[in-house]
Amino acid sequence: MHALDNVIWKALTTRQAEFAESCGEARRFIPSVTILGGLRECTPEGYESLAGLLGVGEVIGLFLDEPFQPIQGWSFVAGAPLLEMVAENGSALQAARGAEFTELTSADSPEMVALAALTKPGPFGSRTHELGTYLGIRCDGKLVAMAGERLKVPGYTEVSAVCTHPEHTGRGFAKMLMIELRRRIADRGEMSFLHVREDNVHAVELYQRLGFGVRVRGHYAVLRRGPD
Repeated sequence: MHALDNVIWKALTTRQAEFAESCGEARRFIPSVTILGGLRECTPEGYESLAGLLGVGEVIGLFLDEPFQPIQGWSFVAGAPLLEMVAENGSALQAARGAEFTELTSADSPEMVALAALTKPGPFGSRTHELGTYLGIRCDGKLVAMAGERLKVPGYTEVSAVCTHPEHTGRGFAKMLMIELRRRIADRGEMSFLHVREDNVHAVELYQRLGFGVRVRGHYAVLRRGPD
């Protein structure tokens, strides 16, 4: 297996086990951190274990190898084809210029959640920032762009929540933030990876220019637990 295969499960059983809630063959992040979860294997037994972690009506986000197939007790809420992209070397990147980065903390969480809700880079909770370094760019004191670290497995760290307020796009903030994060990840001897919707052509092109290449194609699925 590649280190990034079944990456959410692997993160929750290795470097990010402290954030895990577990039941049998399933794991999920503490919901206030993120809605993501994972199964050891996508089997009826795996989904049965997952049901033990969620109350009726709760949702979970899964990364799947294939499109979600209906299974009793679960309804499909939303999803999309997903690309997993990897950049193997960031140590040679020049420091990003043109912006001052702020390391974001719990005090910045309300602004981070609001920016993510506006720009929709992916699931983002009030404690997502606890998963790793999150950097922001402020204009006139207002948080207008951010990016940070989400999933972590041995040797790899995911760049996530890359977003810019619509009134401040076109200024290269996303590129600057990603370059800085890649440099910091490389300085730890790790490789950067990310996930992006396949139909987000603009973002995919940006990531390719920054040295990311597609490793695998998969599917993101948000599921709601129904009554047994």
